[in-house]
This record gives sequence, structure tokens and C-alpha cells, in this order.
Amino acid sequence: MSKISTGIITLITLTFSIPSFAQNNPLAKDSAIVKAGKDVRFTVLTPRVIRMEWDSTASFTNNASFVVVNRNLPVPKFSSVRKGDWLTIRTEELELKYRVNTGKFTAENLSVKYLKQKKDGFTWRPGQVEKANLKGTYRTLDGFDGDTDKKGKKMKLEDGLLSRDGWHLLDDSQSFLFDKSDWPWVTQRHAGNVQDWYFMGYGHNYKAALADYTKIAGKVPLPPRYAFGYWWSRYWSYSDNELRDLVSNFEKFNVPLDVLVIDMDWHSTDSINAKPDEFGQRKWWTGWTWDSGLFSNPERFLKWTDSKNLKTTLNLHPASGIAPFEKQYGEFARKMNFDTTSRRNIPYEGSNKKFVQNLFDVVLRPMEKQGVDFWWLDWQQWLEDKQIKGLQNTWWLNYLFFSDMERNRDTRPMLYHRWGGLGNHRYQIGFSGDAIISWKSLEFQPYFTNAASNVLYGYWSHDIGGHMFKDRDGGTLEPELYTRWMQYGALSPVFRTHSTKSSVLNKEIWNFRGDYFNAQYDAIRLRYSLVPYIYTMARKTYDTGISLCRPMYYDNPEKQEAYDFSRQYQFGDDILVAPLATPLVNGFAKVKVWLPAGNDWYEWHTGTLLKGGQTLEREFSIDEYPVYVKAGAILPMFGNDVKNLSDNPDRIKLGIFPGGSSASRMYEDNGNDKNYSKEYAYTAFKTGLQQDGSLKVSISPREGKYKEMKDSRVYELTLYGSRMPADVMVNGKPLSYKADDLNSEGWNYNGRELSVSIVLPQSSCTEQAEVLVRYPGGTHTDINNGIKERFKRLTKATTELKFKEGRSLVLPNMLGKTEETNRQLEYSPEKFEELIRTFNENYNKMPEIIKPLGLKKETESWYLGYLGLGG
Repeated sequence: MSKISTGIITLITLTFSIPSFAQNNPLAKDSAIVKAGKDVRFTVLTPRVIRMEWDSTASFTNNASFVVVNRNLPVPKFSSVRKGDWLTIRTEELELKYRVNTGKFTAENLSVKYLKQKKDGFTWRPGQVEKANLKGTYRTLDGFDGDTDKKGKKMKLEDGLLSRDGWHLLDDSQSFLFDKSDWPWVTQRHAGNVQDWYFMGYGHNYKAALADYTKIAGKVPLPPRYAFGYWWSRYWSYSDNELRDLVSNFEKFNVPLDVLVIDMDWHSTDSINAKPDEFGQRKWWTGWTWDSGLFSNPERFLKWTDSKNLKTTLNLHPASGIAPFEKQYGEFARKMNFDTTSRRNIPYEGSNKKFVQNLFDVVLRPMEKQGVDFWWLDWQQWLEDKQIKGLQNTWWLNYLFFSDMERNRDTRPMLYHRWGGLGNHRYQIGFSGDAIISWKSLEFQPYFTNAASNVLYGYWSHDIGGHMFKDRDGGTLEPELYTRWMQYGALSPVFRTHSTKSSVLNKEIWNFRGDYFNAQYDAIRLRYSLVPYIYTMARKTYDTGISLCRPMYYDNPEKQEAYDFSRQYQFGDDILVAPLATPLVNGFAKVKVWLPAGNDWYEWHTGTLLKGGQTLEREFSIDEYPVYVKAGAILPMFGNDVKNLSDNPDRIKLGIFPGGSSASRMYEDNGNDKNYSKEYAYTAFKTGLQQDGSLKVSISPREGKYKEMKDSRVYELTLYGSRMPADVMVNGKPLSYKADDLNSEGWNYNGRELSVSIVLPQSSCTEQAEVLVRYPGGTHTDINNGIKERFKRLTKATTELKFKEGRSLVLPNMLGKTEETNRQLEYSPEKFEELIRTFNENYNKMPEIIKPLGLKKETESWYLGYLGLGG
């Protein structure tokens, strides 16, 4: 007799936040479970995910595992039909068939068919191997030169959750489990043969697959806002005085800074010739006591960092336990009932709850109360726990530290650590390790970061600029390589510079000169300007599992280019980045970029609007980078006055890009509390092109609430690639034109950027604001065809010309006027169209205009070549 059971479809999204240690809600609803004999059961978790269990003892596992922590989900619509020996379970997307009472799953008794995809569909059976897994990540980049280690061996990335095959089998059979204590602890599965599988069938709907994984494996916690600022890190024996001087220079050069990373020398350290300790580690590699020779009063030092709105993290290597010279040794020994007669180390025991609780209570939490904001957990010692075979130390330590912060802090937990395997996405920020300083490493890191999003490990933090030279005898830090790495770092998940202990690796940007300094400074400023956009995308990661930096195939799964351009990536929903990893040739670096169809793309640094659906080769000077913004996009941004991210500024900039109408919104919360799941706000923005050619911008009232939310703010609108308006109206009233920089309400034009800046009056965040930008009628010259780039090239080349020729030059009047066009646009706005047309004509006549100068042949060739006019 057939039996049919049907669940209920629900469209409710679980947006409430559950701490990672408390996401243990592993007992599925009865209506989601289908039993097939005594030793087999199936649990329908989503339309695309079915848990499949065979247990020889019929003692099925209901505990959370290290990977899967939640099975109590809304039950999707499905049917369960028994016909003869065969059980068929059918969801909207999958059809599972199992031959009842045949025990262990095999290719003969189990199959799953994907129903959604008619063309290139599939039927999976046990033993089938994925042919096109899109990969996940790897534990560390230590010693890798690009994707190759010191022995010439290529890196083998772990498999990820996504495959072009359209399915993935998550085998959870060997995973450790959590017990059901208040602080869930590791426990082992019962004895017996088991298969505990999660079949994920998604076709090419990669985003749905990742969203499903967050439902069963937990969300990616939202990092504190400060995590998206600039992190300064260096392996160096900094003293209190040196760090104060360092920060003073950041202030002097007006460089924003949010995180101060203090490497292992904060505690007593050894000489390079020290003998290993009893655990096989270098003596004092582990340390818990501040080095009084560097920090005479750690508490006062941490109060000073707080006064500078800096977040501080210290490096930890816990492997050697607690040594007798540590100030906490006596108290720790008493609490552990440890015999101190022999004055030996109290050994590290990560699986011993009493040891770990004392580690936090006696050693770490007192330092947190002094002002340590989070920990850099740099475990690179033995792989497995010494008491529980197979328990990976990296994975377990990550859980211990993160869950302790969740249980004992009011601030938002954050951990900076090594990758330990599936499930580690619940502990946020990854430390990728000690990569070789080379163009190969820079070229590889974007792909490495992209692939990690396939296991939800989207917050990799790389050593920007590389960690160490390949040659042990050292090398030279190439300014160009470091500059390109900084530009990539500004558009990576976590922006942190770092290097090994070397006197030549001075990565402070004020050590660089000219174009290198300017480009690095601009990269840092670009990062800070984009923080509202980045933070909005980080909230999306929490809600959906889609990482900030992700491969092109998430949005273009059927396009081969999306897989071929593996270093290129989406930076959130509206920005595309094509990283540069080749040196300049004749002043420019070239890169091939694929622009997906469906919309046009604005090349931000050159001011060029490009059609989607094509592959192009583009070139960029040292102070430019291949950043492409969707035509018409609205990006929430900060201005250039932000020093750090300790607060939400009173002034928000909306970057509005040419090419069409659009809508977006900005996410806000307190920035560093744990209530972001339910205490947050959104503000929606919309643009619309009117029939008369004018642009209408609408700012909706803010919706939502969070602690310390500001009641009012000033909005500044920047219209990139815009002609000179005839006038600007705000809520029906005209706004005055101001020729100088805008400090208060009004508008002006930036000739160098070809952009309009509009500052609105300060107003309540609960009020609607509408801005109407009206343009003169008639036929208009295209200004989004690279004129902005030609402005810059002409100014730079003309300035350098005076030096390259090596003699005094009197420039032709026509050259001077053409080079000054961007300024004239601001001085004479009524002549906008005439000035643009004249510039275009004169630019192409530069070979004739400079002829009277009688330049040297090589100078003339360089000058015209730089302008893109041959030579």
C-alpha cells in the first residue's frame, strides 16, 4: 500500500542570528523524516538537500556534527511513495529512489535524479565521482610561490561544495559531534558502520546551493565594521614607543587605520638557536606574558590604543602550554591540580574542557579586559589533538576561541585564524599564511580567494605585499609589485599588510615616493570610501552565504568565460575587478577583462563606459586599476575625511554611475555589538532617467532601528561621468552652484573627474529626499569614452616633458589651453560642450602642436606614445 506524506512550503527566511555554538538545533522535524526499514532514514532538508543515513546499529545520529549543526528547518513540500521494494521521495527539484531493506547505500539500491534541469540533467548514484568540482580552499599559503611550494609541488585545493556536474555529496560520516552541554563539546560517534551523507543537487544554481549550506551548516557571522578598515601588521619586535610613533605617522600622513596587529614578540621570545621544548616546539614560541622590556605597562598601552580608536590583536601559538616562567603558572597549576615540583610546562590539552576553561579564565580573559580586542590564533604545530585521535587542532581551536567570545562578551566575536576545514566559515576571518613575495603570488591570490567562497570561507586575510623572499639571502621589495598588491588588497575581503622580520620590508606607505606613494594612498582611501557598500555586502553574506569576493560563474553559470577568467571576480553585486599582476611596459600594464552581458560597465579609473558581452584588453598606469561598476549603479560610500570605522559618519556619499536607472540600499547597524540579527536599518536609493533627459534621485526614509543610531545626516551625491547640469533641485527647491569645494549644501562640477557633486541640507533620516538634476537640451558630446583618462595622461605627460627633455621649454599656447581643459570646465561651465569638442580636436592634433618644440626623437616618441597617439 502506498503512503504519501507532504510537508509545507514556506517562504519565510530565517534571518535571526544564532551564535555559532548555539546553532546546534540538530533535531529535524518528524514530518521531514522518512524511514526505510530499521537501518535507513532520509531527511528532506530543502528542495535541493536530502540527508541519507544508513546505520548498521540503527542508532541514528541526532547530534550536531562539526559540519552540520542545524536540521530543524521549515519542511519543504515533498512526497514519499512506497511501491513494491522501492521508496521514492520527490521534492520540487530532486527524485530519490531507494530499494528498501537492502542496507548500505550502493549504486544498485540508491539514485537521485535532478528534476529542474531538463538539458544536461543528471542521475546520481553512490560511487560517482565529480568531474568538474570548482574547488574550495587550502590550509595555508606558507612557503608557496603562487600555487607552487618550495619543492615545486602544485597546491591541491580541497574540493568545494560547488561543481559544474550540478551536485555534491557531503560525506559527514567521519565528522566529530558536539555534545549537548551548555558549552557544546567534542564527542565521538557511536561504534558501528554508518553512512551519513547529505546529497546536494542544485544544477547550476550555485547561489541556492550555498544558501542551503548555510541553513544546515550555519551562517557566516557578520564581522565588526572595523574589520573592513586597514590593518597594520608586521613581524617586528615593536615596543610601546615604536608603536606610538608608527601611529603618529599614520596620522601625520592622513592614512586611516583601524586594526593594530602585534605579532608574537609581544611576549618573551627566544633566540634563533634555542633548543626545542619538551613538546618539540621552539622554546617560548608559546607565550602568555607581556615582554616588560617592550611594554612596561601593557594596560596603559591598551588604553592608549583605545583612545586612538584602534582595535588590537595579539598573536598566539598555544602548543607549549603554560611554562614555569609565565606569571599565570602558579594560579593555573592550582586550578588544574598540577604538580609543580619539577617546574615543567603544564601541557596544552585542547580537548580537556577544564584546561580550556582555565586558559580563558586565568590567562586570556584578563588581557581582554585590559583591552585586547581579538586574537590572532596562529596555530602551526602538530595537526591532531593528543588525547582524541583525529581531532584536528586548528578546527577545534577555532571553535573554542570563537564560541568563548560569543558566550562571554557583549561585543561582536571575531577571530583571525588558519583554515581548519568545513564548518570553519562560522569563525570568520582567515589568515592565509606566509606567501612568497613575487608576481606569481599576487597573480594567484585572487583565484585562491574566489575559490574559498565555494566553502563560505570568504574572509581570507592575505599578507598584502607577500611575507618573505624566495631566496633566503633576501631581496628587494619592488615598489611597483607592492603598489599593485596594495591595490588588490584594497579590493579584497580583509585589507592587511604584513611581512616577515626583515629590515628591508618597510611597507609603511610613507617610505615610497611619487606615483607609488600616491597610488598606495589612493588605494587605502578607495577602501575606506567603499566601506558602506562593503558592509552592506557583508550583511548579504550573512543572509545568503554569498561572499563579498566571488567568482564570475555565480551570476553567469552558463558562460565559459566565467570559468576561464578565474582571477577576475565580483566585488559585491555592482563591482567587477580584473586584478593586475604584470609589470608596467612603457608606463602601462595590460590585462584582459571579460565584461558579462546584461548591462554596460563603467571603467572607473579611466571614465569609459563599455558594452557588456565582450572580452577586451585594457591598459592601466600605476595609479589606475581595472575596477568596473555596473552602469547606473548606486554605491553607498564615505567621504575622504574618515579616519577609522569606530562610528557611522554623519555624512554619506552616494556614488551614482552613468548608463541607466537603478536601485540599491545601504545597511547599517551598531558596528560592534551582537544584536545585528534584529537591530539594524536599511536606507533605499533609486535613480530614474526622465523623458526630458534629467536624472531623478530618490532617498527613502530609513527603516529599522539599532543602538546609538543617529537621527539625521548629510547626503553628498557624486554623479560620475556626468555632463554639466543646467540646475539642481532638492525637494522642489533650487540648490545653488558653488565654484569652490563643497563644505555645505550646494553643488559644483569636478572637471578632472567629469563628475557632479551635490551636497544636500542636513535632514532627518526619517524624511524622503528627492533630487532632480536637469541638463541643457540639444545634442551632446559623449564624455564617457575615456576623456577623463586623456585629461590625466595629457597633464602627466606634459608635466614630465619639462624634465625629460633636459632643457627649458616654452610650451605652445594651444598645448597649455588643451591641458587646462579640465579646469576651464569648472571656471566656465556655460562653455562645457564647446570645451569638450575643442579638447577632442586638439588632443588628436598633438603631433602637430608639439612639432615647434623640436623635441629629441626619443622624447617625442615617449610623449606621443604615452598619449596613445603612436610615436
